[in-house]
Amino acid sequence: MALSWRSFDFFDATPVRLTDDDTRAFLEAGNGNAVASVCSGSDSLFLGGRDGTVRIVAAGWKVVRAFAAYDDGSSVTHMRQVEGTSLLVTVGEEGGEAPPVLKVWALDKLVKKTGVPTCLSAVVVNNGKKPFPISAFTATEDLSQVAVGFANGAVTVIRGDLIHDLGTKQRIIYESDEPVTGVELHVDAGLTTLFIATTARILKMVVSGRGHGQPPKMVEDNGCGVGCMAVDKRTGDIVVARDDAIYSYTLEGKGPPTAYEGAKKLVAVYQDYIAIVSPPTPAEQGDSMRRRFFGATADSIYTFTLIHPELRIVAHTESILSDVQHIFQIWGDVYTLTQEGKVYRYHEKTVPQRLEMLYHRNLYTLAAELAQKSGMDAQQQNIIFRKYGDYLYQKGDYDQAMTQYIKAIDSTEPSQVIRKFLDTQRIHNLIEYLEELHEHHKATSDHTTLLLNCYAKLKDIEKLEKFIKSPGDLKFDLDTAISMCRQGGYYEQAAYLAKKHGETDLVVDILIEDSKAYSEALDFIWHLDPETAYPSLMRYARVLIEHCPHEATRLFIDYYTGKYRPKVDLPVQSENAVPVATNGGFVVGAANAVQNLSNFIPLPYMTAAVVAPSTLPGTATPDGAVIMKAPEGAAPEYTPPKPRTAFSSFIDHPDEFIVFLEACLKENTLSEADKADIYTTLFEMYLHKSNENKGEAHREEWEAKAKSLIDGQPTVARPTPQPPIENSNVLLLSHLSSFRDGTTLVKEKSGLYFDIFRSYTSAKDTRGAVRALRKYGPEEPQLYPAALSYFTSDPRVLADAGPDELARVLDRIDRDGLLAPLQVVQTLSKNAVATMGMIKPYLAGRIERERRDISDNKRDVDAFRAETAQRRQEIKDLGERPAVFQATRCAQCTLPLELPTVHFLCKHSFHQRCLRGGEGGGGAGGAEGAGECPMCARDNATIRALKKGQAENAERHELFKDDLERSEDRFRTVAEWFGRGVMGGTGE
Repeated sequence: MALSWRSFDFFDATPVRLTDDDTRAFLEAGNGNAVASVCSGSDSLFLGGRDGTVRIVAAGWKVVRAFAAYDDGSSVTHMRQVEGTSLLVTVGEEGGEAPPVLKVWALDKLVKKTGVPTCLSAVVVNNGKKPFPISAFTATEDLSQVAVGFANGAVTVIRGDLIHDLGTKQRIIYESDEPVTGVELHVDAGLTTLFIATTARILKMVVSGRGHGQPPKMVEDNGCGVGCMAVDKRTGDIVVARDDAIYSYTLEGKGPPTAYEGAKKLVAVYQDYIAIVSPPTPAEQGDSMRRRFFGATADSIYTFTLIHPELRIVAHTESILSDVQHIFQIWGDVYTLTQEGKVYRYHEKTVPQRLEMLYHRNLYTLAAELAQKSGMDAQQQNIIFRKYGDYLYQKGDYDQAMTQYIKAIDSTEPSQVIRKFLDTQRIHNLIEYLEELHEHHKATSDHTTLLLNCYAKLKDIEKLEKFIKSPGDLKFDLDTAISMCRQGGYYEQAAYLAKKHGETDLVVDILIEDSKAYSEALDFIWHLDPETAYPSLMRYARVLIEHCPHEATRLFIDYYTGKYRPKVDLPVQSENAVPVATNGGFVVGAANAVQNLSNFIPLPYMTAAVVAPSTLPGTATPDGAVIMKAPEGAAPEYTPPKPRTAFSSFIDHPDEFIVFLEACLKENTLSEADKADIYTTLFEMYLHKSNENKGEAHREEWEAKAKSLIDGQPTVARPTPQPPIENSNVLLLSHLSSFRDGTTLVKEKSGLYFDIFRSYTSAKDTRGAVRALRKYGPEEPQLYPAALSYFTSDPRVLADAGPDELARVLDRIDRDGLLAPLQVVQTLSKNAVATMGMIKPYLAGRIERERRDISDNKRDVDAFRAETAQRRQEIKDLGERPAVFQATRCAQCTLPLELPTVHFLCKHSFHQRCLRGGEGGGGAGGAEGAGECPMCARDNATIRALKKGQAENAERHELFKDDLERSEDRFRTVAEWFGRGVMGGTGE
């Protein structure tokens, strides 16, 4: 036996106690020669006797039935029970000149008279009328084909329906000089192949199907002995035992042999084992120890062995002091029947028992193979791997131990293994185990933390990258991995993980908080869709504006004006170009973990090369890479947020804030509330800039911009003429920033001219007061008396205003009658500021004008008196003196007067005929009635209407009151109304 075979005792061998007398008597009869053949069925054992009787033995080794298959003295030399049926095939041989007879029995159909099973068919086997015994026998499962081998080298094949006895055909298909030692039929897909073994060779030939009729093919030029050929029913392989090895044959040819030296008498296949019976060793080759122990019986000792060819295990071996005639399987065990009629049972030990034997000898690899062959599940196999790992660990073979622990990873508590490899010297083994834990998705966040710590301790960036970039599903806790990479300074890897798994907020956080790569962070945000970009943009707005003011402000403007488009770069890089640091990506190949991210983070906008901020589309960078900017498509649909939400982001950055606000104002889609917010905030920022200590010109520039927002004139920043800024906000902001023009404009719009002037006077701003007086004085005359009081309130104020300005104020007061001279004098006399010399021109002019008015009034009085006296005299003369009419022509037709004529006291004369069409009247000429002169009728009607109107107005006091309030000279107004007669009596 080869030294590589390991011997164990996997079977319990026990002799079978035959309690049934009939069975014991039959087996022991004739010194064990009563049994000619043995056949095992599914539930019963069939014993073929040399007396032609078949005995059926049930469990417990009790003969339950016996029947005479042959009554002519033939022996039942071969049997075959068709599995799954009640059919039994027997072959009887007389031993003389009579040919053998094959019969098929239906064991479930008994003949009523005799109780013997029904014989379905009987066939005489033809051997060319040569009296040679049968040396081999086989049949297919459906009994459609039977092969019989003879000791003279002939093989006969019987075809037909043996079950229904519908006729058969026989043919000798092979003849040779070597005795046939075995035949086996192999049926596969309608093709039936017959394997023939002789003492000198192994052949095969097709007996049914394609290729039928061809001569046999040589498979092996070595044969085997009788009983040394068997078939493995599980695989269909033909097993042949020779002295040097165990061989197997398939339809394709010879399989790999299993070296197992020694003489072999019988062979059988039991599950994964091959049962072998070896004859006694010849005396000249015998073992001296064996001969001393057994004495003269050593030459009759047979050896029964069970081997496992695949595992190269001798599962059982024992010596039997009698020739083994038969090996058979029944009731789950394997049995041997000796020549003495002894039966031995070989029961395989349980898998755990067999494994314990292997454990005891530290054969864990063999144990694992055994467990796999035995069909144990993976969890049970893992126990073997774990035991093997413990054994290797104790031996100090840590690498191999870890290999076994990894095999058992699915059913092993990781902490049991991890604790053993926490030593620094075994950190590589620990890393290997932790990596496998992640590959099997059995790692927890603690395992991820430990693995990343191991990478950091070894500074093994290559493995770290391989770990985090492993393809397939996520094998570790993402948050833990990112956190550990950040803590260890591996910011590129942390950002890669965050980007790969859609954690855009974390990518920005790492770029800003850890890598301080502000421009890269801004560019990354700019490549996101609007909904994703907004949270990151608002979270880090102040930081981005602090370090990237222009780009960040541009991004804010685009986003809040609805013009945001995610960036898309389409780079084309030359073959020899080396990536460089750009705005759209990171530096490739950096050694420091904090310097860049492009080596590890294929961000959405990154490819082989990226667009630098100073690189125009379609230009070449210094390294030779050609950069192409992807054309912008349609803007994605999103709702821009309210501008107010961005205000807090621009704290301490007024310039960028102003740019943002001015850009927002250019949009026409703003609501009134948003406009009010932007205008008010922009006004405040203008004032804030004006208060910077950068000179008067700087202040005036920004104050001018602030003033332009509220003065009602359209500008670039404010296209609408009326800004929606509340006056209260303007007043408050102007006051806080000392912006007087803003306060002034608000008061001016509200008509509060007096308040504007008062604000200047309160601030002692004489120049401003003078400007306000000149601007608002025509609309607000009362400013002049106030200005007079202010100018004379302090010598310095008067000096600032100047005597000319005071003179103009006094002139306006005098001209418009805003104050009486006495009031002017009283105002000036309140302070010892004005002198008589200053008001002398005013008083002189006033006195001179009043003198002229008095003189003019006297002349008017005299004229009115003279006219009144004249009218009274005329009225008196008309009532007392006769009227003399000297007119010679008619006033109507201008022809000479002819009688009859009509004369009026107004000295107009008419032909009477000329008055017929008009109003006639009496006169000196005796006209009928008192008429009215046609020439004076219109003037008289006007006078009467005026008088009537005056009489009516006398009752409408509100007209008089209104005229009196609006009058600059109320005495004159009263006099006028008195002169109209409205204050007189109602009677004439």
